[in-house]
Amino acid sequence: MDFFLILKILFIVGVMIALYGIIRNLDIIKIILIYFKDKLIGK
Repeated sequence: MDFFLILKILFIVGVMIALYGIIRNLDIIKIILIYFKDKLIGK
């Protein structure tokens, strides 16, 4: 039971870190998407 509790806590912490990283990188992702869109339309 304790083992599953530890796994659950680690999973929740990992999800929180992943979400924080995604939110911080949203601006970079937007810039990359705009760049690719311009490259495709440019042709």
